[in-house]
Amino acid sequence: MQVEKTDDPRIMLGLLQSVERDSEQSQRRLAAEFDIALGLVNAYLKRCVKKGLVKVKEAPARRYRYYLTPKGFTEKSRLTVEYLSVSFSFFRRARGECASALATAKQRGWSRIALAGVSDLAEIASLCALEAGIRIVAIVDPKSDQAHFAGVPVFPSFDAVPEAFDGVIVTDLAAAQASFDAAAKRYGAERVLAPALLDVSAAATSEEAAQ
Repeated sequence: MQVEKTDDPRIMLGLLQSVERDSEQSQRRLAAEFDIALGLVNAYLKRCVKKGLVKVKEAPARRYRYYLTPKGFTEKSRLTVEYLSVSFSFFRRARGECASALATAKQRGWSRIALAGVSDLAEIASLCALEAGIRIVAIVDPKSDQAHFAGVPVFPSFDAVPEAFDGVIVTDLAAAQASFDAAAKRYGAERVLAPALLDVSAAATSEEAAQ
């Protein structure tokens, strides 16, 4: 029997915040809010109850109300501080590394760039590009169903991008190496950059191309 993982602090924080806002939210509504399986919401709630963070009271029509305990309020505050600390740390590092990648792009004479991957990193790169005087013409992400992100049009493939661009910066947080490899295979590794925090290896792409 597979055990559901219930140790994602972001989901735990979101769940505690939602319970605080509305004690009558159903598990189905919570699942829709966090875009996770109904069974996983149930597993998280059971863990919260077991840890004494949430208490449950039965309501009419076989419904349940969830309330934060004093311990739950304390844990919510702790997770909020922890999450903000990580978020600010990520933002500072990402901003610096995106600025560095864009400076390299500018040195190479690039003025129009495509990003590979819809993510928080893509949003930060878009902001940095405005400061650098470089235009982001598109974000390419086959997994995204958004038409625009951070004010930039999103396309499912490089073939779908209608405007020419000088190079690509990888902003895919989920599969950075795969995105880098795909772009490098198409345009050449010299036309693809990646912020250092993504830990992308250009050597791996070169070795594959040489085989």
